[in-house]
Amino acid sequence: QVQMVESGGGSVQAGGSLRLSCAASETIHRLNVLSWYRQAPGKQRELVARIASGGSTYYADFVKGRFTISRDNTKNTVYLQMNSLKPEDTAVYSCNILVVPRDTYWGQGTQVTVSS
Repeated sequence: QVQMVESGGGSVQAGGSLRLSCAASETIHRLNVLSWYRQAPGKQRELVARIASGGSTYYADFVKGRFTISRDNTKNTVYLQMNSLKPEDTAVYSCNILVVPRDTYWGQGTQVTVSS
């Protein structure tokens, strides 16, 4: 069972920045995809960004140009650098790892609050 632990959430004013981190409890040797999701109150969970083992990335349209996902395989950690934050970015952000072919693990989530 892989444990995923997020950190770095908090409160910030609109236009500010935050960096989220998510560390896996063990080194994953198989192909995997690390993702960040978010869920705002009353809304469904949505994919924010993902990064594959080889480094290819995907971003949701609503964060393109503002957020950057990266990974450090030596530290079993994925990051989400969030710039130019907007009030609508307020949500609980959770990391996820999908270990090919189908094992998936979630972190507990970290709150991000952006005030106007």
